[in-house]
Amino acid sequence: MQRISRLALVLAIGLSVACSSVAPPPPPAPTSAPAAASQASPAATANTTPQVFTAGAAPQQAAASCSGQLRKLTIGVAVAPPNVVHTSPFVARALGFFAKHCIDANIVQFEGGLSQTSLTAVAQGAAMGPLNEAAIGAGLHGKQVWGMAPRLPQAYVVAENIKTAADLKGKRLSAAGGGVGSFNWVMGREVLKTAGLTVDDVQFVSQATAGRLPGLLAGQLDGVALHPEDLYIAQQQKPGVHVLVNLSDLLPLYFFNAYGVSDDFLASDRALVRDAVASMIEANRAIYQDKASVVPIMMDATQKPQDAVEFAYDYLTKNCVWSVNTGYKPERTAWTVDLAVSNGDIPADKKPTYDQIVAQSLGDEALAEVGGPTTINGCSD
Repeated sequence: MQRISRLALVLAIGLSVACSSVAPPPPPAPTSAPAAASQASPAATANTTPQVFTAGAAPQQAAASCSGQLRKLTIGVAVAPPNVVHTSPFVARALGFFAKHCIDANIVQFEGGLSQTSLTAVAQGAAMGPLNEAAIGAGLHGKQVWGMAPRLPQAYVVAENIKTAADLKGKRLSAAGGGVGSFNWVMGREVLKTAGLTVDDVQFVSQATAGRLPGLLAGQLDGVALHPEDLYIAQQQKPGVHVLVNLSDLLPLYFFNAYGVSDDFLASDRALVRDAVASMIEANRAIYQDKASVVPIMMDATQKPQDAVEFAYDYLTKNCVWSVNTGYKPERTAWTVDLAVSNGDIPADKKPTYDQIVAQSLGDEALAEVGGPTTINGCSD
């Protein structure tokens, strides 16, 4: 298929795209963890080659629900392997939502949603994938089409001897998933700012996203942004590690994760993009309403044990981290852009508007396709 071959070309040339990220607010990240979880594997070395996921493969009969011809689509996920919050595409594939909309989804993983390869794949029209405001402000010709998880789910977790952000001076912090400009680097920078410190006051360790948890457990890292399931495992295996700050408290209007496509992709295949967004909106709604069905899919995709996945699931659904509609609110996007400008990630004279960032009409079309806006358990983003 043309887009898949273009993906290979994009990854080969390694086109550079400047980036950094910003997103909205969730409630406090979990600060303690229950019973046992599996052992974390040793820290990994970053692999910039995207890997195809078979987890969440659609049942063979799912294609029968499509009344027309299946259309190929490559969808990128931001982390290798994905965290629980990133599993919406896997749920959409496994439960047949993509197939219902006549989409044959090929899911690939990248080493960080803000990594060069991930943004390049989106910029070149090779994939629908994570796209943040700073990348658009830096000149990437694309639009966000769906806010998968507008609220930050992570906590900034530190070693036992770290009591305040000031104690991070001279310590080793994670820059997993792309080094400078990666999500962990951006979050570390925000934590340091609360103590009047800068990125020059610490040592950032570039690593594979799979190395975040093992690095903390092995004492190779003193601070890292962890998702709920990894916090759960960390506190089971090394009780001294603790939450320094919940990122949702630190950055209450930070927009965490939005999917986007290039402008050319959107112009040439708007119906495919719309139907993909509709499929994933349905998946997110199923996540909130059918825990028994989605937890095994999440376990398969993340390769995390059931107790850790259920801990994350409960936290994410309770705190409305996943969207149930388009996920967009202009005030969140504006706050995110202002933060990026203040940090120098977007030049002030190139500050993008909401309409330059978000394809709101596309999201509205997808929402209409699934019956319009709804609220589930108090969640309405």
